Amino acid sequence: MKQEKALVVFSGGQDSTTCLFWAKKEFSEVEAVTFNYGQRHAAELDCAKEIAEDLNIPHHTLDMSLLNQLAPSALTRKDEAITHEEGELPSTFVPGRNLLFLSFAGVLAKQIGARHIITGVCETDFSGYPDCRDIFVKSMNVSLNLSMDAQFVIHTPLMWIDKAQTWEMADSLGAIDYIRENTLTCYNGVKGDGCGECPACELRQRGLKQYLLKKQGGEE
Repeated sequence: MKQEKALVVFSGGQDSTTCLFWAKKEFSEVEAVTFNYGQRHAAELDCAKEIAEDLNIPHHTLDMSLLNQLAPSALTRKDEAITHEEGELPSTFVPGRNLLFLSFAGVLAKQIGARHIITGVCETDFSGYPDCRDIFVKSMNVSLNLSMDAQFVIHTPLMWIDKAQTWEMADSLGAIDYIRENTLTCYNGVKGDGCGECPACELRQRGLKQYLLKKQGGEE
């Protein structure tokens, strides 16, 4: 893989930025793609662009505004509350998002000569999104290859690890401080450590505390 090209599905958040650093280590050439789907905070797009420029990564932004029309959710509507009722999908779930993202990433990868596609989806520490499951990614990989007669490999470096382990990976890549300060994970659009109150911030901060405690010898 070292001599091959990779495309990272990139939002500018903690997970995708960790994947970007991972890809830089694993591949000789790396590009990133960000999707503008009318997400709750346009700051996410600016953040992704700034990180890509800072890390000298060629960056593509694709217009996916149709997704906003088709799939209203709390991530695409500022007036919709962020909720998660037991037994139901969170209001932040955008139906078809990863299906479309990986489809268009595959088309772009074909054009730029990238065989590897990296996405930061995770089945261990997620909110119940069906399109973050390993079985979905594997099926998508097969579909992409069949649809374009290609040999793409979709990589999911975070699939089986929790947020604490994601921070540990970032640290092993020498990027923990960079990711903590420069990424945007917060549902309320606050960069870095975020608002501290939304579900995304709570998950991120809980993982960071667990990892730092472990690193300092606070647990076995």
